[in-house]
Amino acid sequence: MCDICQTSRPSRRSALSLSLAALPLAAASLAGLGIAAPARAQPAAGPAPAAPLTPDQALERLMAGNRRFVAEPQVCSAELIRQRGQVATGQAPWASVVSCADSRVPPELVFGGLGLGELFVVRNAGNTVDTAALGTLEFGAAVLRSPVILVLGHTRCGAVAAACDVVARNATFPGAIGTMIEAILPAAISASRQGGDVVEAAIRENVRRTVERLKATGPILSDLAAKGQIRIVGGVYDLASGRVDLLA
Repeated sequence: MCDICQTSRPSRRSALSLSLAALPLAAASLAGLGIAAPARAQPAAGPAPAAPLTPDQALERLMAGNRRFVAEPQVCSAELIRQRGQVATGQAPWASVVSCADSRVPPELVFGGLGLGELFVVRNAGNTVDTAALGTLEFGAAVLRSPVILVLGHTRCGAVAAACDVVARNATFPGAIGTMIEAILPAAISASRQGGDVVEAAIRENVRRTVERLKATGPILSDLAAKGQIRIVGGVYDLASGRVDLLA
């Protein structure tokens, strides 16, 4: 069963109301950085706001959704019209995901059939983080109060395989493709020294390096992580089984 069909989960309207109420606090915390929070919208009347998720709770919700996806993958569209109306004036994503652009790894499906307004997603080939991606994640964490960032690699990643070809065979790629995979080269070089399946090792190493970069990048993400307000983790999605394994 998809996540939006679970009757025990808090309503999106409750989560949205909670997030909008927290925006003034986010604006205050960002004032010194010159970042303005979006204007507060007036949510429609609804149930009392649910308690905000902790980073650990948000991560567990992602992994529970993935377990449902592995056991009983389904897509539910019955709620989409109502969801669209509820999130039209604001958003309250409870997790952020950095995912590969690979068409076989859509985060909303991989984590249990999630609906509109639940995940704040950055996608590109190789699940790397450039300036645009970093700014997006900072906005999600500091303004939208998304409590967890998951960097999600996947098996048989073409971008990582291309980076490994550059290292092993001095391969070249046309257009901006070569520039794009430069960020993955350090992981490919490290994996080439380990032996075994170099591409799969590089996939994990690329995720680990991206996680460490996000943890060390300040002032926003590193400060929030140090305060325990966000958690930054990495995982790898298996194309064959559908399972996400978190990296230690």
